[in-house]
Amino acid sequence: MCRIWGGPMQSMIDAVLANDVERVREAVLDRTLNVSVQFPEQFMLESIAHWIYAGDTVLHLAAAAHRAEIVGVLVDAGADVSARSRRKAEPLHYAADGYPLLEAWDAPAQVDTLRLLLQAGADPDSADANGATPLHRAVRTRCADAVRCLLGAGASAEARNKSGSTPFYLAVQDTGRGGTGTDVARSAPS
Repeated sequence: MCRIWGGPMQSMIDAVLANDVERVREAVLDRTLNVSVQFPEQFMLESIAHWIYAGDTVLHLAAAAHRAEIVGVLVDAGADVSARSRRKAEPLHYAADGYPLLEAWDAPAQVDTLRLLLQAGADPDSADANGATPLHRAVRTRCADAVRCLLGAGASAEARNKSGSTPFYLAVQDTGRGGTGTDVARSAPS
């Protein structure tokens, strides 16, 4: 597993990465885990190909790892689906990130995670510090099922990030990274 700090925080990182729902549930119930605690510094989790930044919560981590059941446990325990990292990213932004070329990537788990966060009140058009919405991120990483899910939840294909790009524009660009999200974004209502 990934060794960062040790102690309860390390235990939660390990539990989330191992998808150990019962260990997370026990930590929530016996109050070993404060669902609002923020990571103090950034670190890379190679097993899920995702950075965790200062200010991210355990919910951000579970969302990035696409651990839907753990996301549910954390939300039920009061984790804030609108919690923002220092980069202003919410857990939904991280759930929208996917890596189709990564062996561990699981599209259905990603969509389940997105749906749970959306049902709990996450805003599909929330913008991070760069103006990117979850849909920008799903399109950029070419996750067609995530794109469909976000569009189905009302995400705007015309929201502009700080550089002026819309998810639709990103989808039709020739990025050389395949196009699994392109056809879905092209069919989005404008």
